Amino acid sequence: MEPIIDFFKELVNPESIIRYGGLYLLLFVVFAETGLFIGFFLPGDSLMFTAGLLCATDVLKINIWVLIFLIFVAAVTGNMVGYAFGKKVGPLLFKRKSGFFFRQSHLQMAKDFYTKHGRKAIILSRFLPIVRTFAPIIAGIVKLDYRRFFVYNVIGATGWVTSLVLIGYYLGRFVPGTKEYLEYIVLFLIVITSIPFVYSAIKKKFQKKGKEKPAEVLQ
Repeated sequence: MEPIIDFFKELVNPESIIRYGGLYLLLFVVFAETGLFIGFFLPGDSLMFTAGLLCATDVLKINIWVLIFLIFVAAVTGNMVGYAFGKKVGPLLFKRKSGFFFRQSHLQMAKDFYTKHGRKAIILSRFLPIVRTFAPIIAGIVKLDYRRFFVYNVIGATGWVTSLVLIGYYLGRFVPGTKEYLEYIVLFLIVITSIPFVYSAIKKKFQKKGKEKPAEVLQ
């Protein structure tokens, strides 16, 4: 059991993914987080930031623009797979029970986000963990026009990948000692990207209490 726990710890550690798995594992993780519903727990944001930083410090030996292009392809391909999956078998997910690799609440969260923002949710969801995993699946379920989905997919992937990788790259190149604080930066990214979910959970809790109060008064 302990080796399995250690494996998952390494799998969600951006630096470990790149150091031990190299470019191929990096690309697979980006693909899985954006295309496979079991990849919702993978560290997409912090992984790309770390990739840019390690590229700047020559730990990851690849041209920065080649790196961005390859990650972009992985992100776009991942969403296309998610869309195809949602279009074919997605509706059955709403009947599936929650388990270790699947949470019904995550799917519902993405559905609510898509309902609120419409087609542009495909672009916006790129910057939200968990939602970006399920958003293309929801788009497939509602049968969003394939061409429009592809355009939104490309726009979202371009902004998401380019911004995070370049921020990491330029910090690593022009700010001395940035790499020494990588763990703290990654933690900061996790906290920042978690804020929308914390806010959403608190908002739902208060809304639920607000609906329960009239019932209590009637009793």
